[in-house]
Amino acid sequence: MSEIDPTDHALATIASILEHPEPGLVVREIEIISETEVVVGEQPTAEEEHAEEHHAVDEHPVVDEQPLVPDHTDADGYSKVGPGPMVAIRLKWTVHRGDDGQYYVHETIGEQSAPVVSGPMTSEAAVRFVDEHEDEAHRRFELLRSEIAGRSALAEFERKGEA
Repeated sequence: MSEIDPTDHALATIASILEHPEPGLVVREIEIISETEVVVGEQPTAEEEHAEEHHAVDEHPVVDEQPLVPDHTDADGYSKVGPGPMVAIRLKWTVHRGDDGQYYVHETIGEQSAPVVSGPMTSEAAVRFVDEHEDEAHRRFELLRSEIAGRSALAEFERKGEA
């Protein structure tokens, strides 16, 4: 019996969902309006205008530079989640330290699936394994999404009778 790659199964499920979307999806746009005080008939002084400009600059928070991926001194608990429109079919990789001191990667699809365990390996190898599998899942998902978008564009083109 051959081993089935969980990524293939998840991508096939995503493709079937995108090919036959459920009707009734509603997207709501939310408009956020900032509060401003307007006094009719008065012109702001130069000092007030300068204070408003300075206040507008202060509204943007300053964020300290941090690395995109935090350094992990201990790989136990290191986790990444793959792409996908639904949690039920999303891939997840989590590193766990075994009783033997070695590291194992648990790969699951959705929240309720039994994990596929890879290992034993060193902490660095486990983190690298998670990163590589997550990168590959994103690459394959984007490839599938562009292929589906190309098919739907071609179908729309044919539907309009332009082919």
